[in-house]
Amino acid sequence: MQTANLTREETAARSAAVTVRSIRVELDLTGAPERARTGFPTVTTLEFEATTDATWLDFIGESVESVTINGVDVAVDYDGARIRLPGLAPVNIVAVSATGTYSRSGEGLHRFHDPADDETYLYTQYEPADSRRVMACFEQPDMKASYTFVVDAPADWEVLSNQLAVKIDTGVGVQRVEFAPTLPISSYITAIAAGPYARVNGAWDRGEQHIDLGVFARRSLAQHLEADEIFELTRQGLDFFTDAFAYPYPWGKYDQIFVPEYNLGAMENPGLVTFTESYLSRGAATDAQRAARANTVLHEMAHMWFGDLVTMKWWDDLWLKESFADYMGAHASAAVTRFHDAWVKFASSRKAWAYKQDQLPTTHPIVADIVDLEAAKLNFDGITYAKGAAVLKQLVAFVGDDAFFEGARRYFAANAFGNTTLDDFLVQLSEVSGRDMRGWSDAWLQTSGMSTLHLEDGRMLVQSDPRPHRLRIGLYGWSDGRLIRQSQVALDISQERTAVELPDADLVLLNDDDLTYAKVRLDTRSLETVTSSLSAIEDPLARALVWSSLWNATRDGELAATRYLEIARRHAPAESNIGLLVDVIANAAFAVQHYVVEGLRGYEQRAWLDAAWDALQSADAGSDAQLSWARAVATASAFDDARHVEIRGLLDGAAPAGLTVDPDLRWQLLTALVTTGHASTEEISAEARRDDTANGRTAARRAAASRPLVSVRAEAWDDAWNDLALSNDQLDASIAGFRAGGRRDLIGGFDEEYFDRIADVWRTRSIELAQRLVVGLFPATDSLDLVDAWLDAHRDAPAALRRIVVEQRDHLARSLSVRQARSYPGTATAAAA
Repeated sequence: MQTANLTREETAARSAAVTVRSIRVELDLTGAPERARTGFPTVTTLEFEATTDATWLDFIGESVESVTINGVDVAVDYDGARIRLPGLAPVNIVAVSATGTYSRSGEGLHRFHDPADDETYLYTQYEPADSRRVMACFEQPDMKASYTFVVDAPADWEVLSNQLAVKIDTGVGVQRVEFAPTLPISSYITAIAAGPYARVNGAWDRGEQHIDLGVFARRSLAQHLEADEIFELTRQGLDFFTDAFAYPYPWGKYDQIFVPEYNLGAMENPGLVTFTESYLSRGAATDAQRAARANTVLHEMAHMWFGDLVTMKWWDDLWLKESFADYMGAHASAAVTRFHDAWVKFASSRKAWAYKQDQLPTTHPIVADIVDLEAAKLNFDGITYAKGAAVLKQLVAFVGDDAFFEGARRYFAANAFGNTTLDDFLVQLSEVSGRDMRGWSDAWLQTSGMSTLHLEDGRMLVQSDPRPHRLRIGLYGWSDGRLIRQSQVALDISQERTAVELPDADLVLLNDDDLTYAKVRLDTRSLETVTSSLSAIEDPLARALVWSSLWNATRDGELAATRYLEIARRHAPAESNIGLLVDVIANAAFAVQHYVVEGLRGYEQRAWLDAAWDALQSADAGSDAQLSWARAVATASAFDDARHVEIRGLLDGAAPAGLTVDPDLRWQLLTALVTTGHASTEEISAEARRDDTANGRTAARRAAASRPLVSVRAEAWDDAWNDLALSNDQLDASIAGFRAGGRRDLIGGFDEEYFDRIADVWRTRSIELAQRLVVGLFPATDSLDLVDAWLDAHRDAPAALRRIVVEQRDHLARSLSVRQARSYPGTATAAAA
C-alpha cells in the first residue's frame, strides 16, 4: 500500500494548508469480545480551516462507509490508506464513518483474549503513525488538535483515554463513555484502553495541584502489579519534573496501564501511559529489573513535557523527545529514587546499544534525515535514544546543570502545545549558556560516528574521528586490597592528539565518570590489571566503564573473545552490581556463539556453562545474583547438554536454597531440555497445563518449536511466514523456536528461501511483523554470498527493507571477521589501538 508511506514533503504541504480546530472520535467496541468479529465501527468528525480546495485524511481499516463534507455526502474516494477530500471551504466539518480492524500485531487497536479467564482486553499503540488504524485523521505530529473520544463498550469494562470521563450513559450490558476534550496534542499520542482491567487508585498533591493516579493490569495479573512501588516512583517523578521544568504537569490525570503483547517498553500517551507487561514479574525479579522499570516510568513521564507538551515538527527531530527522555530517565532515577546507580546501568547497557548502532553502515546523525514514515519507524534506535542521551550528558558537562535546565524551562515556556525543530532548542540553550551552540550541534547532533580514545606511550591521548570532548582521566591504584581512584585529571580535547601528563597508575581509565560519548581502549598495563583484578575496582561506574571497554574491544576484534570470556569467568561471579552482572552474562553468552571460532566454540561453551553453574551454587541464597546465574545456566544449556541432569533437578525441586523457580524460569529450563532432546512433547503439554496463562501458552509454542528435528523446525518456519493469525508475541515464539540452540544443521536448508521471501513479506505484512520476520529469521551463514547477492539484485527494494538487510549483513560480517581477528586460544596482548 504505497500511499500509506507518507513523505515529509507532502505532509509539510498539508500542514501549511490545513489548520485543525477539533476532532471527535466515536468508537463502538461492544462487539470486541466476539472473536469472529474482526472490525469495529468508528466515526470521526473533524473541524478544520483550509487554504486549499482539496486534501486527504489518513485511514487504514476494513472499509469506509461514508464521507460528508460540510453536511453534504460525497463519493467515497478511498485507496486503503487515504480518503480524498474534494471541494473544501475555508472552514470545514468533515465526518467519516468507517470500520477499523482489531489488531493482532500491536499496531492500532490491539485485541487480546486472556486464556486465564477468557476476558477480552483492548489498548491502542500508534507511534509513529497508527492512529489512522482507529480513526480518520491527519497523521503527522505538527497537526495538533483537541480530541474528544466517545466509546461504547461492555458495561463492566474499564474504559480509559487521555482525559477523565465527563459523561457515562449505561444501558443493558453496555455503556457509553464520553471523555473531556484534550488540550492540543498530536494524533500519535492519543490513546484508548478498554476491558475488565484491575484498577488501583492513588493521588499526587503539590500545593494547589491535585492529580488522580491510576495503575491498571489484566485481572489475571493483578496480584503482580506492585502498585505501591509504581505510585512511589510516580510521585517522586512528578515532584522532580515539576521543579526541574518549572511547568506544572498539564494533562489532568496520570494513569499507567500494563498491557499484553506490547511491541515497545512503554508509550507516553498523556494521561494514559502504556507499558509492556514484561515489567510485571510473575515470580522473582532482580533489582535490575525493578530499576529498568523505574527508569522507564520516569522516561515516559519526562515525555509529558519533552514530546507531548512540545512536539517535534517532523520525525527528523525525534531526538528532541527521545534523547531527552532517555537522559531524564537515568538522571531522575539517580536523583530522586532508590536506584542511585542508574548511570552505571546507562554506561553499561544503553551506551552499548548506541556504540553498536553507531558502527553500522546505516548509522545517522542524532538529528536525522527522515524522508518518510518507513524511515521514521526504523529510527527509534540506539542513536536517537541512547547516543542522544549520552551526548546530552556531555552537553551538561559542557554547559552545566543550571544552564541546561534553564534552557529546558525556556523551551517549554516558549513552545507549549506547539511543534519545534533543532533550532528552537539551540536558541534557548545559547541564550542561557552564553555560548553559540551551533558548533557543538554540528559536532554532536548533526554528525554520525564516534571517537575512540587511547593512550599512546602513556603521554599522548589520541582520538579517532576527532570532536570536542570534556572528559576526565581516572588514575587507580591499590588501597587495602581494593582498586580505588587515587587522582583524576580533567581536560577538554578537540584535536586528534593531545599531550597529557599523568602520574603512575595501575589502571588509567579514560572518560572516568563517563561524561562523554566515546569508545575507550585500555593501555597494556591497565589491561593486565583488569584481567587479574577487575572485580577489585571499588567504584561500580568505573567497573562499568572497564567492562564496556573490554566488550567494545572484543566486538572490534582487538581483544580475543576467548580472553574476554576468561575475564568474565573470573570476575563476573564477584560482580556486586546486578545491572552490570546481567550485562556481562548476556555479552559472554553472545561472544561464545558469535565471536569464538568454530573449532573452539564447544570448549568455550562448556567452560561458560560450568562457570555459570558454579556461580549459581556459590551465590547467596535468595540473591539477585543467584537468580541471574540460574537464568544464565538455562540459556547456556540450550547449546550444551552437559548439565541436563542438573537442569532436570532444578525443575523437580532440587534447586539451591533461596532460588525461586517461578513459571518463567521453569519454561526457560524446560525449553533448554527440549532443545537438546532431553524433554518430550508430553512434558511441554504438562507444563502448559500447569501454567495455563497467556505467557504459558506462548512459552509452550516456543518450546514445541525448539525440538531438535528438521520436521519441527520446518513447521515453525512455515508458521512464521504463513500463519497470518499469529499475534506479534506468538510470531516471536515461532521464530525463537526455529533458531533455538543455534542448530544450523537443522535450519541451514532454509537460507535461500529466506531471501526469496523477504521482499514479498515486506509488501504484504505490516511493518511491525515484517520487521520481526526479516530480522528474526536472517540466516547465520558462513559467508556473505547470499545476502550480497540479494542486495545486488534488489537495489530498488524499499529503503527501509534494504536498511534492515544491510544491518543484518553487517552483524554477520562482524561475527565472521572477529572470529579470525586474533590467534586462538586468547592472547595476552593489549587492545591498545
